[in-house]
Amino acid sequence: MLYVFRGFSGVANGGVASLSAMVVSDIVTLEDRGKWQGIIGAFVGIGNMVGPFIAAAFVQNSTWRGFFWAVSPFTVVCGFLCLWLLPKSKNRPKMDFQQEMKKVDFGGIFFAGAALIMILIPVAGGGDYFDWDSPMVIGMLTAGGICLLAFIYIERSVALLPMMPRTYPLMPVHIRKLTRIKTVSLFKNIPVAAMLLQNFLFGIVAHSQTYYLPLFFQNAQRRSPIQAACLMLPLSAFQATASILSGQYISRRKRYGEVIWLGFFLWTIGAGLTCMFGADTPIYTIAPILGVTGIGIGMVFQPVLIAMQAHCLKSQRAVVISNRNFIRSLGGAVGLAISAAVLQNSLYKAMPEEFRNTMSSFETPDFKKLGETEARMIVIAYATASRTVFYMNVPLIGVCFIACLLIKDRGLQRPDEVEVNGEKRREQRDSGSEQSNILELVEVAEADKESLGGRGRQEHRMSGVTL
Repeated sequence: MLYVFRGFSGVANGGVASLSAMVVSDIVTLEDRGKWQGIIGAFVGIGNMVGPFIAAAFVQNSTWRGFFWAVSPFTVVCGFLCLWLLPKSKNRPKMDFQQEMKKVDFGGIFFAGAALIMILIPVAGGGDYFDWDSPMVIGMLTAGGICLLAFIYIERSVALLPMMPRTYPLMPVHIRKLTRIKTVSLFKNIPVAAMLLQNFLFGIVAHSQTYYLPLFFQNAQRRSPIQAACLMLPLSAFQATASILSGQYISRRKRYGEVIWLGFFLWTIGAGLTCMFGADTPIYTIAPILGVTGIGIGMVFQPVLIAMQAHCLKSQRAVVISNRNFIRSLGGAVGLAISAAVLQNSLYKAMPEEFRNTMSSFETPDFKKLGETEARMIVIAYATASRTVFYMNVPLIGVCFIACLLIKDRGLQRPDEVEVNGEKRREQRDSGSEQSNILELVEVAEADKESLGGRGRQEHRMSGVTL
């Protein structure tokens, strides 16, 4: 029941996260998007500051089930806010519902979800909840592998509008011939591919840190859930502040390159310093390190999304946003599963032999029933195992930092922005139709061709259109 209902919750959460970014991209210009995405990132940080205290209060004074009853009314309020505040257009584009539903990649969605669940559950619980050689683990991994192969086949050969686009943007053949534009795979755009890789990797690191740092504070430093929530405040607070400031910088300076570089640099430094944490590390050492990490996160999450949109056409933004959120969430799921396996195996090796079969990485020990010597041995084991997870995060976020070399700061100017007679001409059509976008490029190109005068036949490249 927990897996199924949390799965429904995940579907809804993924849709809301993607659609909220699409709404911002639809009503805010790219030049101002940094400011507004920064504000959204700040409120995510504020939510991360408040949420742990609410959860900790339920854990200490009630049950974990009570927390979900507290969360449900918030989602209802958000739904009514959407009905009240989102504009209702009277000129919505007409669509054939049945034809549009045929484009939805139901097969890809099903097999991707099934593959992830059947692979990650045994990976996360192997060696703790499940024996690695148990029929359930072997069966789930085998079925998950088959589902993964089916997903790849559907994305490559079956789906009309695949989750991971094989051609990009989608357009009719006659429009493609008219413009002589070759469709390009999503992953053949090197800067976009680099940023998608970054999203996957920092999804692993961000979810791992969010989950396992509080667990470290409770198990390795013997702190209460409320105290663990307090120690996470520097990370969330600095993340919110950095998100606002970086958004303002991007909107005012029309640049994002230095923000992303500095963000990944600080995050890498913070992740490396986290490896110093031990059972006796004082708060005045923990807080600054988490503050540096929070600044790095705040300068990365939203700016990377803005940079991706700057490297894509306006008509591509929905696919870019949805794939970015999917890949980041995928990284988070993979990261939690891998971190759980790493922590449990490290804990088994570091734990004194007499406690190996009674202690779990997912449970906080009852130190009141243990002597001081025994408690100290268990605390040291938890600290050693937690550092193994922290070690794992450093090279992953370091790869994100190195991948910045593949991202060129082109400013807040999309590829569909062109120069005609010295003046910048932007696409103004908001229909979202690829055909209208391409036809407008052709019109602008023809006007530009006439302005070249009688110089004979020339090849003039403009936003991928060759005359």
